[in-house]
Amino acid sequence: MSAAKDLLQNYQHIIEDLTLVTGASGIFDVEVNGEMLFSKNDCMRHADVGEVLKLFAEQYAEGVLVYGS
Repeated sequence: MSAAKDLLQNYQHIIEDLTLVTGASGIFDVEVNGEMLFSKNDCMRHADVGEVLKLFAEQYAEGVLVYGS
């Protein structure tokens, strides 16, 4: 799961809870701290490479340095 790896590698210091939901019918949801960040079903498409990380940075990490910086 590239999305989980990207998020935890860059923002593990501010993420309290990260849930990825996958399923046989192509479900792919990313919830961060109890809030939906990306839903394949809602968007009707797969996330682009780096899209989940970008969404997280815009919504939850404005002004926050990436982990280890």
